[in-house]
Amino acid sequence: MLWTILHIIDILIWLLLAASTLYILFFALVSTLWKKRINEFTSFLTDQKLAMREKEFFSYLVLYPAYNEDRVIVPSVRTFLGQYYPYNSFHVAVISDHMKPETNQALSELPITLLQPVFEKSSKAKAMQYAMDQIKEDYDYIIIMDADNVVNSDFLQKLNDSCAHGYKAIQCHRCAKNKDNDIAVLDGVSEEINNTIFRKAHNRIGLSSALIGSGMCFDFKLFKENVYKLTTAGEDREMEALLLKQKVYIHYEPDIHVFDEKVSNKDNFQKQRLRWMTAQIQSLISLLPYIPTAIKTGNIDFIDKTIQQALIPRSMLVVGAFGMSFVMTAFSLIFSLSWYIKWWCLFLAICITLYVATPKQLRSHSVFGKLLSLPKLVWKMVMNILKIDHKNTDFIHTSHDK
Repeated sequence: MLWTILHIIDILIWLLLAASTLYILFFALVSTLWKKRINEFTSFLTDQKLAMREKEFFSYLVLYPAYNEDRVIVPSVRTFLGQYYPYNSFHVAVISDHMKPETNQALSELPITLLQPVFEKSSKAKAMQYAMDQIKEDYDYIIIMDADNVVNSDFLQKLNDSCAHGYKAIQCHRCAKNKDNDIAVLDGVSEEINNTIFRKAHNRIGLSSALIGSGMCFDFKLFKENVYKLTTAGEDREMEALLLKQKVYIHYEPDIHVFDEKVSNKDNFQKQRLRWMTAQIQSLISLLPYIPTAIKTGNIDFIDKTIQQALIPRSMLVVGAFGMSFVMTAFSLIFSLSWYIKWWCLFLAICITLYVATPKQLRSHSVFGKLLSLPKLVWKMVMNILKIDHKNTDFIHTSHDK
């Protein structure tokens, strides 16, 4: 009787992990498909119209919400100001929250708008809402950056070409700008896997890309209508849900890069993942009540987003499947081979998924050798589970180490 109960538990755990694995495996395989235009004739006409008309330069407001970001904010803003784009067609605004006087002084000497709010409880959502209250000018588009984000000088030129196709929400390709140690490298690889599965692959079959918190571009009026509805520290997930409810398609631009500083120590990794895991639970809880409406209206993007929030983090899938494979192998020596074969098959499926979803340039022995750091990081994530409070809306800041 005891072994029957254990076997049932074994199957239930396997099914739970297998559901998340099947989802990411499907989209990893989808990412390998050739990108095909759904309507060749319509796309041809659109390209011809864009080529024939005089080039249009949209206006952009670039927001840098910066909480305690003294080390990185000034270099990031200076880099952005070096854009090869009409100078009167973009403007940078920094929301300086809890930054040093000398940092604010350096920012005030730049041709930007410097906002210095005083919040009792800080958050990125509050910073963006404050900026919308203070900036009275209208723009065509708004760009949201993190304080550590750096872009190439042709960033706005490329983004302008994408906006010319009529997209109202665009997620640029955020990628790592540092490879300080094993943790930073693994964090960068993880982000590229996310880019493959949740952004590139989704667009390949006509679904919306996931947002990522920075390197985002929105229609100005659309953003202003929705930003005041953000209430949690997972503002990117909230914004994504709001847009999908309105059936706004989110386009992913893999060739427009935004370089982001990756976490390089275990404590910052734990803080970052705690923020993400809390935001994921909050998002799932908020999305579930709208599922019946989404089914009735055929809002596949919204249903897909809800499923994403229920997925088990990949690193926990890897370690969980690998650990259970060994445990069930031991049990199988006493009972049945079926106890462990399904676990090794699941672990193999996860490995195939991660390999396919990892960009070719990152598939090297040096990168895979850094996987030895993964168990420690997963343990940090497991500890985070005990700290998750789905009602907590406090901002968990991840500092940038020197």
